[in-house]
Amino acid sequence: MSSAKADIEIIERYCKGCSICVEFCPTKVLEMDGFVVKVANPEACIACNQCELRCPDFAIKVHKK
Repeated sequence: MSSAKADIEIIERYCKGCSICVEFCPTKVLEMDGFVVKVANPEACIACNQCELRCPDFAIKVHKK
């Protein structure tokens, strides 16, 4: 069972690859995969919501557990 505090949903069709979410994540959960963000380290998520709050394109949803 995952110890992540949230599930992170990436809406790829909205992501323009700006990487703002990657830069603001304090625990390095996200990384860029070409021009789209991906969840690389889900167990490190602390559910701070910085990725969702900073995304200018509403491409990330954080679902707290």
